Amino acid sequence: MRVVIDTNVFISALLSERSPPGDLVRMWREDRFTLLTAAPQLEELNRVTRYPKIRARLNSALAGRLINDLRDIAVVVDALPEVTASPDPYDNYLLAIAVGGAADHLVTGDKRDLLTLERYAGTSIIAVSTFVALHGGRSAR
Repeated sequence: MRVVIDTNVFISALLSERSPPGDLVRMWREDRFTLLTAAPQLEELNRVTRYPKIRARLNSALAGRLINDLRDIAVVVDALPEVTASPDPYDNYLLAIAVGGAADHLVTGDKRDLLTLERYAGTSIIAVSTFVALHGGRSAR
């Protein structure tokens, strides 16, 4: 199974390991699915984890480890198609990763924009707690 995880989910996992986002990252580290990422997401994670209000709340070593693991372990999709389907243009790169990497799921916490799409080009767009419950993580909280 090939999965794209929204950047906001990674940040949530870093802020609270004992949460559905934390469970999702743990599932990936247990090799329960193939994670897809791309350069724009790695750049966004690097930038967001350096925001003062975020940096004050997270362990910078854990953030660095996650970014390094994404580079080293996840499948980095290089050929990203142009996508303009999201109501939020800043989320289009996530849909591009999903299309370029033939993802089964895009997992997000973005209720206003991405989750309203439900499906895009063969990729189901689902909430973190739904994915975790469906694929054998801890029960949804």
